[in-house]
Amino acid sequence: MDLTRTIVIGNSGSGKSWLAERIANNLGAPWVDLDLIHWEPSGYNIARSCEHAIALTKDAAASNSWVIEGIYGWLVREAEPNATALVWLCLDEAECVANIRNRGVRRGGDEDSFNALLNWAETYRTREGSSSYSAQEMIFDDFSGAKRCLRHMSEVTMFANFRAPFILKERPLR
Repeated sequence: MDLTRTIVIGNSGSGKSWLAERIANNLGAPWVDLDLIHWEPSGYNIARSCEHAIALTKDAAASNSWVIEGIYGWLVREAEPNATALVWLCLDEAECVANIRNRGVRRGGDEDSFNALLNWAETYRTREGSSSYSAQEMIFDDFSGAKRCLRHMSEVTMFANFRAPFILKERPLR
């Protein structure tokens, strides 16, 4: 599995950022969090224009190596043509909610935004739109490159820790 240009998708709290950061560090590649592309730098209350977010995603995906992670299917689709691998973290919603509770409020959020995120994670399989379970399932099914669906945190951890040369390019010794 060539992880040179990897997309990691999944529900909020599934471990996308955790896994993407580890793959990117192993590759020596940039790690791109689609939250930082979708939202203006002031936080999670003002979305960028669609055109600007798409341009930023396409720019990131034009590089030779990267790991792009996020829940936004409409942005994932922009990076998909350049991707060599797709990893879908398809954990149970209860596990995602527990992970969010354990990590706490992030990036300048407040109690209201935190509770909204918990609700968002709980509704993964029932909500609609490009960030839903059904949309990500479609992305996974449509992807023609190497792909892996991980359904338990233990699988995510094993995937992150596996360092065989055919899975991850090792960084040269210095």
